[in-house]
Amino acid sequence: MLALHRGLGTYRRKVSRYIALSQFSRGKFIEGGLPDHLIAVKPNFVTPQREGHGERKGCLFVGRLSIEKGLHVLANALAKLPDATCDVIGTGPQMHLLADNTRVRLLGQQSEAAVLEAMHKAAYLVMPSICYEQFPRTLVEAFACGLPVVASRLGPLGELIEHGRTGLLFEPGSAGDLADKLQFAASAPQAMRQMGDNARAEYAAKYTPQRNHDQLMEVYSAAMHH
Repeated sequence: MLALHRGLGTYRRKVSRYIALSQFSRGKFIEGGLPDHLIAVKPNFVTPQREGHGERKGCLFVGRLSIEKGLHVLANALAKLPDATCDVIGTGPQMHLLADNTRVRLLGQQSEAAVLEAMHKAAYLVMPSICYEQFPRTLVEAFACGLPVVASRLGPLGELIEHGRTGLLFEPGSAGDLADKLQFAASAPQAMRQMGDNARAEYAAKYTPQRNHDQLMEVYSAAMHH
């Protein structure tokens, strides 16, 4: 199918616009042969959340408990620190591997409201993925809640999180580097709170429904005039 339509020029001549979720994804589509001038970037968005003003404490993970999410990296990083723990929201095939880990508090599947409440109380969200993410909704939710993100410097995560401003980045798969970042996060609550404020500002500037609607209208307008 791909060879046929590449030969016919379908992807170059029959599609007015493609939408990528990040510049990283856009680059991958170009590598795959899509015309660069037809690919627009429009990220995910979430509805506005209240700003958290109470005490923030602890590490939070939200997502599917599967190998590509890097739970083993997180577990190994926690083991390197004397008092580090992490609340984990989600289910998946690796849930049993964390069940007996005293550094992890497994909370299972939670409602959206419960997840957002946890995001308002945590000091930072951790995303130790060892695979390319597209554009995690969880990241945008965290930013909307004023929650900084500690993540792998992998794929679009290194583009979406500005190290030292909206969160912290560590080398993918490196439990040692993640442990260093978690130790810093625990020892510098004021710095992390400032990163959370910056993350909230980033959300307001880029990831609100209105901003996303404006971007989508720009894509439609360009497609109509193609």
